Amino acid sequence: MSIGTMNAPSVRSQARAQRHFQDFIELLSSMRFAIALLTIICIASVIGTVLKQQEPLNNYINQFGPFWAEIFDAAGLYSVYSAWWFLLILAFLVVSTSLCIARNTPKILRDIKTFKEGVRAQSLQAFPHKARGELRGSLEDASQVVAQDLQAMGFKTKVETRADGVMVAAKAGSGNKLGYIAAHSAIVLVCIGGLLDGNLMITAQMWLGQKAPYEGGGLIADVPAQHRLSASNPTFRGNLLVPEGATADTVILTQPTGVLLQELPIAVELKKFVVEYYQTGMPKLFASDIVIHDKATGEKTPARVEVNHPASYKGINIYQSSFDDGGSALTLKAQSMGALTQPFAVNTKVGEATSLKRGDTDTLRLEVTGLRVINVENLGANSESATDVRSVNLVSSFTQHMGSGSKSVTEKTLQNVGPSFSYKLRDAAGQAKEFNNYMLPVNVDGQRKFLLGVRDTPSEPYRYLRVPADDQDSLQGFLDLKKNLTDPKLRAEAVARYVAKVSQGKSAETVQSLQGSAARALELYAGLDPELDGMPVMATGLDGSPLGRGGLAALSFFMDKHVPADQRERVGETLISMVNAMLAELVDIGREKAGLTAWTWTGEQRDFLVSSVLALSDAFYYPAPMTFTLDDFKQVQASVFQLARAPGKNVVYLGCLLLILGVFAMLYIREKRVWVWLSPKGETCDATLAMSVNRKVMDVDTEFEAIKRQVMKEST
Repeated sequence: MSIGTMNAPSVRSQARAQRHFQDFIELLSSMRFAIALLTIICIASVIGTVLKQQEPLNNYINQFGPFWAEIFDAAGLYSVYSAWWFLLILAFLVVSTSLCIARNTPKILRDIKTFKEGVRAQSLQAFPHKARGELRGSLEDASQVVAQDLQAMGFKTKVETRADGVMVAAKAGSGNKLGYIAAHSAIVLVCIGGLLDGNLMITAQMWLGQKAPYEGGGLIADVPAQHRLSASNPTFRGNLLVPEGATADTVILTQPTGVLLQELPIAVELKKFVVEYYQTGMPKLFASDIVIHDKATGEKTPARVEVNHPASYKGINIYQSSFDDGGSALTLKAQSMGALTQPFAVNTKVGEATSLKRGDTDTLRLEVTGLRVINVENLGANSESATDVRSVNLVSSFTQHMGSGSKSVTEKTLQNVGPSFSYKLRDAAGQAKEFNNYMLPVNVDGQRKFLLGVRDTPSEPYRYLRVPADDQDSLQGFLDLKKNLTDPKLRAEAVARYVAKVSQGKSAETVQSLQGSAARALELYAGLDPELDGMPVMATGLDGSPLGRGGLAALSFFMDKHVPADQRERVGETLISMVNAMLAELVDIGREKAGLTAWTWTGEQRDFLVSSVLALSDAFYYPAPMTFTLDDFKQVQASVFQLARAPGKNVVYLGCLLLILGVFAMLYIREKRVWVWLSPKGETCDATLAMSVNRKVMDVDTEFEAIKRQVMKEST
């Protein structure tokens, strides 16, 4: 076997490989491939616009469910613009467009330079715009006149002399083809800028520099080095929280699985935070007076940062993003929602956690999460009295009276209701619920009430327990009534006083029956009747204990079991009337024990009692054994900045400029080419005129007529 025969398969394999490579390059540099990539990028951009980006994973689980939330997370849809596949598509688009430019630019430049003077005279007859005539003079004189006429109309010309005549070729608008190069170069520059300012550089550092997102908690100073990026990192974008009077120099970069810490070559000191509000309570201006400390030189540069007016220092832009609490000091008063714990004070700060002991082993953890000094609510106008409990629908009372803090049955008006604070109560097992309480009682339907909010998850709105304020504008009157309701001796005394008032002139048997019914009704309302153990669980407390077994719902449960349907409305009104009267007795007993004067039960006092009946019923759904009121606070505000180093920004700006110029050139600059063929005819010349344009518009015919008149003006 010859050497040539032995090498033949290898040569064919190399030829196939080369052919496949050429096909791949042809596909990569083709217009259809670039359009496909742009289509995918557009779809991804729509997803990134519709779907909130960089949210906590629990938010997506609540929105889509565990299955789809995990699928979308694996697809990188929660951070589309930094997903590996999005960056890969951008990179392919850069390569594809660059190859397209490299392949077509030499041909475009050659086409711009050439006048195409070599066109055949006979082919001019095939042009849609053509004309024939005779020009006086010799070929040389006629060609010079034609060239001068075309130059006067803005054309560049070239004259080619042939054996049988002269061809005058002219062109104008060659910049149209430069628009193609500019527009495609703009796409490359914009994509490169996006890659530079995107997550590509940080992702590369995580791949090559062994960096990893930090998933734990604690102080920033305690985060290990593998979760920190150096101050020389060329590109980043993240948030920096700075309390008033403090300095910060570490930016937090949110990642899908945690955070990265970006060290800064500067430190930002917040001197003063300024915020102004509209009447609706929405902020209309917030700005920060800052000092930028240069770590290398020690230079201090004052600056003011406002929304849409960032500060810039050595390539780092500082934007005003939002504002937050910077660790305000709060003085809280813990008040029991039960019957045993005495009130006690808690001094804490926003962002801190405090352990609260309940007995020897049971511990609650108080985590203060926020302070809001201004709260503008839509609250109803004053009404003369509260709801009459004798006409309350027992089934719907909970949804009517424990809902939005601004819910009102009358026309709503805007009102600043003062400060509020939010906190979490967490049990020993780590289970927590969120609370939001207002510092001052709020005027709701003509009566001042404390709003005690609660929700199970951050995605839910707060549900508010609305507790009436007593004659001292405090929560104590309601809490004393709630405590007295759980005392068997005081309940018995209240029943006895009630029976004594309504049983005058009645038989002993009737009095005894009335006393038993009244005692049973009050025990049901207090949630102490053994029969309520079979009542369905509608809510649970922090420790998982059942809630809702008491109040109006308990009376409704009792009637559903023992009272015929056609008699429930009448019996319900009777039970409510009895409970209302006995709670009034409990109020009187409590005031006597405290050495206070007895109430005369005028309008405001009756309103307090009516609201207390409803609030006591709703309080059975309150999931915590205690609530907190805000006695005093010292506000410390913090500014949230977004810091960005974006070297690709200027590249993107250049790309946008080229895109504008390129699109303008392609749309508004039309390439026009004109040919005039001159052939001798005695003392005159035969002239054939033709014109072509790259894009036909309505005035092409008019332009051609103008050229014909100019060129053929000496026509015989």
